[in-house]
Amino acid sequence: MISPEGSKSLPDRGSRFDESLFSLQAMPKIPRGMLKETQKAVALARKFNDEVVRPQALEIDRQTHADPEYLPWDLVKKANEWGFYTMFIPKLFGGQGFNMPASAYVVEELSSACVGIANVVFVHYLGVAGILASWNVSLANKIFREVVRGQKSGKPSIISLAITEPGAGTDVEENELIDRARLNCHAEKVKGGYIVNGSKIFISMGHVSEWCCLIAYRDLKKASENTVTFAVRTGTKGFTFGKHEDKMGQRACPASELIFEDCFIPDEYVLRDSSIREGFGTRPIADLIEQYIHFVVSVTRPAVGAFGTGVARGAYETALKFAGETEVGGKLLINHEWAQAMLAEMYKNVVIGRLSYTEANYANGLPGGIYNILQRKPVYYYQKYAPKFIFDYLISPLLDLEITQRIFRRLFVDSQSLEVQQRCSGWASLAKIVGTDMGVKNSQMAVELMGQAGLRHERGAEKFLRDSKLLQIYEGTNQLNRINLFNNLIGSSIPQARAFEE
Repeated sequence: MISPEGSKSLPDRGSRFDESLFSLQAMPKIPRGMLKETQKAVALARKFNDEVVRPQALEIDRQTHADPEYLPWDLVKKANEWGFYTMFIPKLFGGQGFNMPASAYVVEELSSACVGIANVVFVHYLGVAGILASWNVSLANKIFREVVRGQKSGKPSIISLAITEPGAGTDVEENELIDRARLNCHAEKVKGGYIVNGSKIFISMGHVSEWCCLIAYRDLKKASENTVTFAVRTGTKGFTFGKHEDKMGQRACPASELIFEDCFIPDEYVLRDSSIREGFGTRPIADLIEQYIHFVVSVTRPAVGAFGTGVARGAYETALKFAGETEVGGKLLINHEWAQAMLAEMYKNVVIGRLSYTEANYANGLPGGIYNILQRKPVYYYQKYAPKFIFDYLISPLLDLEITQRIFRRLFVDSQSLEVQQRCSGWASLAKIVGTDMGVKNSQMAVELMGQAGLRHERGAEKFLRDSKLLQIYEGTNQLNRINLFNNLIGSSIPQARAFEE
């Protein structure tokens, strides 16, 4: 509870709960233009669902069972035509510059029809986040502008993020665990660049991406202080694709194995090298690496929560439609109280999921969060209304300057306190847990309410259930996210609390 004197009078542990009011802190500062912009983005997603996703979601799912090697090239081209791959790239880098929090609402909308196709469209932004959080603005500008050219030419240029390894799993997403992991993706420094050997697995959209944001390690035994992030173009000598996973759900979106065999990556394609401290302040190297990981997941985990919320909504809407047209015991199912109670529970789950990812995005928009600077009114409106040529011909060349790199690192890296990092990462985990658990729960309830009909492929409910389970696993399992939530939002205020101990 907030006292009459304000939140400053709260005890230290109580202030953790006051932080949950991010919406009240953020809303007065948010540009009014963000509302209409978000509505426009959601309307486009809804139209895409009606014209592209719903007419073919079940057929594509059947096709992937008949041909496990199916790759969604047509979907990628269609999403590219509709402008989804540049929608949330800032205008600074040539993109459309829609506000970043709007992406979560778009993700929910698409996922309500098919979360596999939603991933085909939006897992690209996992790679975008990996590149952006390096604050290597020169290389980011080069790659993002290639994505924009790919939209104009009709040849999609999308980005994947490669972090998961065969023997490491979730450990790679926590710097406190990574030194215990069985890593294999080794980066050896040589003249003019690095030679990378190793493999990555379960890389969403790997086979159909033009660029890969690759995480590798100079020392596999001490990865917490020896991480290197690369941008690798598909087709680079020594970089090949292995198997394409035959998954239970989200089958429209491929999960790929990436293999690196004596793959030489020039220095110009190093996004971030932990051995280079210049421009990154005085924090210990391990803390900088951890901050990079948290920058990425603070954006991507709320998005996964939105995926889960979309699944929860799709399952609810499927069950609601069935209940409104099916008779049981001489009356419509929707008029039975037990069914009404189930539908009310499902509706509640959707709302809770949406509130969670929205609050996490508000956290990212407050001072120190990754969205904050772009949402400051002068910056937001300048990006919104300044002519395109200013970004292309006046600002873009400045991004290659070392002073520009230093300014960005100062703004986003050095200025972010540990408390803000914990706030954003902890709430990102909370949103991910809530949204994905609600997705599984509602999918189970839809099948239960529909009975045998819920198991029929053409009804859609069983597909929601198959699709939902994976959401609890990627972007860090929900078990790991619970520990991350504890570590950042609970244990950080209790001196004797320790997370990730053996």
